[in-house]
Amino acid sequence: MRIAIIIPTLNEAALIGDTLRSLQPLRAAGHIVIVADGASSDATCALAAPFADAVIVAPRGRAQQMNAGAAAARAQAYLFLHADTRLPEHAAAAIVAALESGRHAWGRFDIKIDGESRLLPLVATLMNVRSRLTGIATGDQAMFVTHEAFAAAGGFPEWPLMEDIGLSRVLKKQSPPAALRLRVTTAGRRWDAQGPLRTIVFMWWLRFLFFLGAKLERLAHRYAPIR
Repeated sequence: MRIAIIIPTLNEAALIGDTLRSLQPLRAAGHIVIVADGASSDATCALAAPFADAVIVAPRGRAQQMNAGAAAARAQAYLFLHADTRLPEHAAAAIVAALESGRHAWGRFDIKIDGESRLLPLVATLMNVRSRLTGIATGDQAMFVTHEAFAAAGGFPEWPLMEDIGLSRVLKKQSPPAALRLRVTTAGRRWDAQGPLRTIVFMWWLRFLFFLGAKLERLAHRYAPIR
């Protein structure tokens, strides 16, 4: 099974080189890396080009960028990876085993948050437990999905945020997610910048408003400073 690793970027020059270098063993094994950029104003695209199979520019917004990356890929499965997130060893083998088991058409990894606060291990644990109980994955958890299931779901809903929740809801109708206990490591910059407790409360408040039917455009405006 060939996996397309799709990375949405926007002004990630400080991180993208190291992230892509960590993926070179997967490229050597036959998987592909696609950077879907939202018209960065820094050197993201130039820095990414030597380490990716394709760098495309798409309309800005994670959902649009990831959908464009998937459309450009020729692979049996997609892995959506944030630019500040690193995969664990044997990630590709774990994805292939999960998707070829016949029980799962999609899934995600557990998460570890690399940051300054001592609360971040607890935050990560709560995120992993919540995801396992609800069957909802977030982008930080490196969602993966078969080509067929992604196409049947219509891709990510092109919302200004919560696109990961929207796709999870649709994919749950096809199969339960593979909740891999291997951990991706994501940068804690959002939690470090805003404070972990404030960030947790704020994110739960946004989700609560979302479930009540608040307009996503208005929520996105509130979320923009920490996204």
